[in-house]
Amino acid sequence: MPPYDIAILTTGDELLSGEISDSNTTTIAAILSAHGYRLRCSLSVPDQEKEIVAALQYLLGHVQFIIITGGLGPTGDDRTARAAARALRQPLVVNEEALDMVHQWFSRNNRRMEPSNEKQALLPQWAQPLQNQRGTAPGFRLQHAGCELFFLPGVPTEMEVMFKQSVLPVLQQKIPGANPLQQRTFKLFGLSEPKVDRMIPYRQLPEGIEVAFALDYPLVLVKLKARGNDAELRLDQAEALLLKELGDHLMARDGETPEGNVGKLLTGAGLTLSLAESCTGGLLTTLLTSQPGASAFLERAAVTYADSAKASWLKVPTLLLQQHGAVSENCARAMASGLRHTTGTDLSLAITGIAGPDGGTKEKPVGTVFLSLASTTGVHVKKYSFTGDRSRIQRMSATMALEWLRRFALQQIEK
Repeated sequence: MPPYDIAILTTGDELLSGEISDSNTTTIAAILSAHGYRLRCSLSVPDQEKEIVAALQYLLGHVQFIIITGGLGPTGDDRTARAAARALRQPLVVNEEALDMVHQWFSRNNRRMEPSNEKQALLPQWAQPLQNQRGTAPGFRLQHAGCELFFLPGVPTEMEVMFKQSVLPVLQQKIPGANPLQQRTFKLFGLSEPKVDRMIPYRQLPEGIEVAFALDYPLVLVKLKARGNDAELRLDQAEALLLKELGDHLMARDGETPEGNVGKLLTGAGLTLSLAESCTGGLLTTLLTSQPGASAFLERAAVTYADSAKASWLKVPTLLLQQHGAVSENCARAMASGLRHTTGTDLSLAITGIAGPDGGTKEKPVGTVFLSLASTTGVHVKKYSFTGDRSRIQRMSATMALEWLRRFALQQIEK
């Protein structure tokens, strides 16, 4: 049996209307890939019984494993169990083991069980219930004509735990000896995807190394992949070659984040920081404080959106604002230096710009952003012209500010 004879079926109107993204397929695919499996296909269907039945019947004829998520709740639009019974020609019955699981969940969590929750124990007659420690809906397993079917809740946190506990072990038993994939991800900033591609020394990479790209704006993600017993050794060799060319632009790798790494660098360098944000509206502060330990380096942060805030909090001269405007080199410099004078922090960083969609002029179009960093070495200011919508301009501005902080901290550490 090939290690790719697996399909995913996700159910939910919201997946097809664009209300939410299908994170379950992404999660399952990543886990499978890490263990040497890959998907043959994935499907998404609405919360309609006939559509779920049709999808199940189609997949039953093409794969040996089907992982179904969604539609196991207590409400009227949760129709997956009924569709499974219809597709496999089994009666829908109250499964006493599943009903006991539902009762136990409410008892453990000191919650009152609603009568509608009993619906979650209505399963196809030959279903084997699967324990759900994080939610009320038991999953279940079915076998039909040599095919294994696993039905899991649509809630991502519930689904992932149940998949690892109840599905993956069966796959490993049924398809032993799968060749696990080893992967390393490098998150680069400051280079376009084509330029990164040109800089990778493909001819020097060890045999069997695969290179893949992804975008997490504004980062370019480069993924090195390898299989086999010596995968780690070949990945070490490939990583050394990659970082020799691109290491200067590396902000994070694998599960790391740029903001988390910047926080560690600032802490390691013993630097304190204060922030003044205008067009980013606190985004940079949010990124840095999303990581534990931010209090070790971040002294304070202010969203000085209006000119009056820049004048009163940062001591930017009113005349300067009148002559040069809030989006200017002069204002950015005054914001950073005024903030550092007030706080006494090692570093003070200021951001001011026009994120759009309105407010731009011929001289200062939307995307005009000034960054300024004040330190013991003086005040550094730079103008940028970013493109994209408001969200992308804000994201680029905050990431560029992180890059400034990363490089400054590295310089201090290397002295």
